[in-house]
Amino acid sequence: MMTRLAWLALPLAMLSPTIAQAKSCQPAWIAAWASAQYKPVGDAVLPPGTLADRTLRQIVRPSVSGDRLRVHFSNLAGAQPLTIAGASIARAPNPASARVDPASIIPLRFDGKADVIIPPGADYLSDPVAMPTHALENIAVSIRYRGEPEQTSHPGSRATSWHLPGDHLADAAMTGAESFDHWFHLSGLEVERCAPARVVVALGDSITDGRGATTNGNDRWTDRLAERLQADPKRRTVAIVNQGIGGNRLLNDGLGPSALARLDRDVLAQPGVTHIILLEGINDLGTLTREAPVSRDAHEAHVARIVGAYRQIVARAHAKGIKVIGATVMPFVGNDYYHANAQNEADRQAVNAWIRQPGNFDAVVDFDAVTRDPARPDRLRPAYDVGDALHPSPAGYKAMGDAIPLSLFD
Repeated sequence: MMTRLAWLALPLAMLSPTIAQAKSCQPAWIAAWASAQYKPVGDAVLPPGTLADRTLRQIVRPSVSGDRLRVHFSNLAGAQPLTIAGASIARAPNPASARVDPASIIPLRFDGKADVIIPPGADYLSDPVAMPTHALENIAVSIRYRGEPEQTSHPGSRATSWHLPGDHLADAAMTGAESFDHWFHLSGLEVERCAPARVVVALGDSITDGRGATTNGNDRWTDRLAERLQADPKRRTVAIVNQGIGGNRLLNDGLGPSALARLDRDVLAQPGVTHIILLEGINDLGTLTREAPVSRDAHEAHVARIVGAYRQIVARAHAKGIKVIGATVMPFVGNDYYHANAQNEADRQAVNAWIRQPGNFDAVVDFDAVTRDPARPDRLRPAYDVGDALHPSPAGYKAMGDAIPLSLFD
């Protein structure tokens, strides 16, 4: 009898580790994709009426898998409430097409309702959706606007978005849709995971945003890093989210708010953030003398302010237990917009010397060494130059993504 009872108890004993593991699991929400939102200017502003009472479909690519997801909508630049009449989510077979898998379309809800009014300057999370999400798959988020929205945008999406009049939230094809290459009112996609995860936020300018990358090609340096992380079985739990803005600076606003001004919202507030890769400073260096030369004292003071901004970012991140990886500023002599001279190059060298100094950052990624021309180190390597002596080509972005040691995130 004792032997029979012990045999009957064996399956329960075998299951007990699984039960214990399930009880110890505490699901957590983390950032899987993000875009820095702000008020568009110039040719990034859509003509009046473009989005009025229309459905806008936008494609994003989460960098890590999850069991459930929720979407982060933004009315950051709005002075009036933003009314979303409805939204949906689906899997997109092709990032360069509006078509989605019809079987995967799921309506989004906000506090259990189909519509939501987002206050001026605010963000709003959708209710969670039971949609297991795979890393690096294409996810389509469709928004149905009520009336004409004020524009909050990420102009440098390097991804195509589609729009049609009326309600097309459940329309798999969106046949005849018009398109543009921007994201609107879409600031993040979060996934819920049981397994522990780490989140790396890339804070930068157009070189992080991907100027020179292929539209719908997902070949920014952050995309390459995400692919390498997912190819490593030990590091598939590491997410990378891109918070680059074209023209961004450390010290002054440009096309969007400065890095110091947006640090809390775009970086420190990202759920699960553990690391920052900071690639900022090239626009600060270039704008100093773009309009007219300045004195040597002004150059030295400007470098000191850039270093001070780095210190601020490190201190504010460390206060929240976040590691900061400094990336060296890449060469830009030969660029017609900034027309850098020997003094600008000396400023860049001074900034990079500080970045490389042990103890200033938790680690360093030397993008300067990766991308500079060995024959003319004040310029980009020709094979990595998209053609403006400032932005990398897709080959250059790949070299940058390949140069980052994955062990930095262990």
